Amino acid sequence: MGRFTASLMMLSLLFGAYPANAQETYQLDRPMELQEKLHDAYLAKGLAYRPRTEHFNEDGTPQYINRLILEDSPYLLQHAHNPVDWHAWSEEAFERAKRENKPIFLSIGYSTCHWCHVMERESFENPAIAALLNEHFIAIKVDRESHPDVDEVYMTAVMLLTGRGGWPMSSFLTPEGKPFYGGTYYPPKQFISLINQISQLWQERRDDVVAQAKRIASAVAENNRLSGEAKRFDLKHTDRALSAIGQIYDEIQGGFGQAPKFPQEPWLFLLLDRAEREDNAQALEMLETTLDHMARGGIYDQVGGGFHRYSTDYEWLVPHFEKMLYNQAHLSRVYLGAWRLTGKEKYRRVATQTLDYVMREMTAPEGGFYSATDADSEGEEGLFFTWTPPEIIDALAPEDADLAKSLYSVTPTGNFEGRNILHLDQSLEDYAAQNEMETKALRQRIDHINSVLLNVRNQRVPPLRDDKIVTAWNGMMITAFAEAADLLGSEAYRKTAEQAGRFIWQHNRRKAGYLWRVHLDGRSSILASQEDYAYLAEAYLSLYDLTGERSWLEHAAELADAFIQRFLDSDGGGFFMNEADANITAMGRPKDDGSDNAIPSGSSVALHVLQGLTRRTDNLSYRQQTDSLISRFAASIEEQPHNHGYMLTAITNHLLGELQSRAYAAQGGIRLDGQLSPHSERSMRLTVRIEIPPGWHINSDQPGHEDLIGTRLQLAGEGNGWKMGPVSYPEGERQQLSFQSTPLSLYSGETLLETLVTSDQNAPEGSTLAVAVRLQACNDEVCLPPETPMLRLQLPL
Repeated sequence: MGRFTASLMMLSLLFGAYPANAQETYQLDRPMELQEKLHDAYLAKGLAYRPRTEHFNEDGTPQYINRLILEDSPYLLQHAHNPVDWHAWSEEAFERAKRENKPIFLSIGYSTCHWCHVMERESFENPAIAALLNEHFIAIKVDRESHPDVDEVYMTAVMLLTGRGGWPMSSFLTPEGKPFYGGTYYPPKQFISLINQISQLWQERRDDVVAQAKRIASAVAENNRLSGEAKRFDLKHTDRALSAIGQIYDEIQGGFGQAPKFPQEPWLFLLLDRAEREDNAQALEMLETTLDHMARGGIYDQVGGGFHRYSTDYEWLVPHFEKMLYNQAHLSRVYLGAWRLTGKEKYRRVATQTLDYVMREMTAPEGGFYSATDADSEGEEGLFFTWTPPEIIDALAPEDADLAKSLYSVTPTGNFEGRNILHLDQSLEDYAAQNEMETKALRQRIDHINSVLLNVRNQRVPPLRDDKIVTAWNGMMITAFAEAADLLGSEAYRKTAEQAGRFIWQHNRRKAGYLWRVHLDGRSSILASQEDYAYLAEAYLSLYDLTGERSWLEHAAELADAFIQRFLDSDGGGFFMNEADANITAMGRPKDDGSDNAIPSGSSVALHVLQGLTRRTDNLSYRQQTDSLISRFAASIEEQPHNHGYMLTAITNHLLGELQSRAYAAQGGIRLDGQLSPHSERSMRLTVRIEIPPGWHINSDQPGHEDLIGTRLQLAGEGNGWKMGPVSYPEGERQQLSFQSTPLSLYSGETLLETLVTSDQNAPEGSTLAVAVRLQACNDEVCLPPETPMLRLQLPL
């Protein structure tokens, strides 16, 4: 937007310099044929027609009739009796502008827009202001609901110019239709001054105005090109990715490919997304089988929680015993997501045990997370984690020792160099059934056994721990803790996430917009890479979702702006991996091609961040950058979709919406949180909390005027077998608005919507319920169009 600054300053310097002589009148010179046509159209409306205007003749007929009387749009007809000489969107209007060599004033709105009516009452119904518009401009009025294409083009221009948008939209165009200035609602005095400034600029500095218009038109065209390409992105690439993953999927043991087996978290994220978004049975089967076998295998630390880096065999039994922070971060998120989707307790247990391990053994006292632990201790790989039968017997009471040896398949010969890697040959549910035990009781006994074994194990010489605190990996872990705190309502996880977020900001932020990558022994060093900025920004978005504190959102935006400004390859697209001044050889800056490796690529995380900021802020540039990245990576995704698993989840979030119990509306200003709680065996209580910031309001469910859109809570889609009962809407605040003769009913501040949802059968365990809230928001300057944010809620167990 910097390229428009000079022209904006030009208008600012002239602000108020032209006399606001709004009292003079301007007589319309219309052909008699047109006058008669407009009069006949008015008479054809019949006796029931009530002109919407303040200006009537003594006989009750309207003083003014303009071309909008010929239109069938209710919004345009509302303006048919303004003293403004309105045109509808037509070739005639542009031909007249060219013929008379006048700029165009374009006003776009819709019939239920509060501030559209305010500006009509204050300015368009004012004969003196209308006279200025009629003398110096060709005025065009557009109903955005009838011409969404026109609205899209000029709203993009306004947002490029001002960084914000809304309705009414007020734009100034060349006779060719290219915008050179624009905004939204203007109070009368400011509008008069602006009209005069624009008129003077058109007369005295037309070349500058035309040059400005060309630059803006080019920027709008580029924005629309990228947006169009993003919208045309073929989401069937996700199906192709799923098919490619399925070809190397191990149907027996789960996972992908032959030994050694890595968790492949980017693919797990994609499978989770497909299973939840589309109820894709194949994706869910691959996901659950993989998660089940990993959680039962030796790759998972059965005693202490957390995952080793990979398995050396195809059945997940013998791991490489190193533990990496990034595996804990990503896998805890995947397991927690699987619990949210299926409701199966085994997934929640793995997620929380992994997070508890990180809190216990990988968290610095001041808040950051350490990087890794070694595979070796006392010179032997895996010694710290493995057991012999005598060690089990010495550690536990006899009945617990017997259970541990049976459950974990502990034998004298062992399964790893004469010792035993603890693992489960079957699920706890199956073991409990075979041994006539209650699963809950078995879990309690195992928790006790593991607690005792952990205390004994902690007396051993531990593997070496790498205490460096890496910015990107800490970002991953903060995200995991924040999401877990949100889903589980855990204060401990919330505290851990916030403490780590503050620690990294304090120690690894070297100055505004710049990060260090590593913190060790009280000192931060090494210029951060693009993934550091992306992963930490993703973490701060998660903290914002969790807490609602805008400082976290501001942190995320600062980091996103940094990776766009300094890492984005504006020529070739995509991101460089390092800073320009970090390159000390002649080999050039390495590029991230967007492909995931052991962890999601920095580019895919950046895409998640940018689409997240698009939903949470009113900054158009984030949407532009999101569309640009989708366009940039479309070809490589088409060629190898399975190599872009995490990126594909970001693209579906951008195009189809996020899968969360929280949503944002009004360009990020309004926050919605949904929750389901048990009510009876077959019903749930649904509560949606709407947080409306100061200066904004939404219409109540009964706003008091037929043209206004009332707030509505409803089930999305088919409701997954659930039916919604009557909704309890709060009573709205009665407010008298300037355009309305009777008070309207509005919501502001915090609003709660409540109802019961009922199933014909017991609530299906572990599924989610999608609900939608239709609303329309206005602030003290603009109205936004009606929107319907979606919430995906977990059914209580």
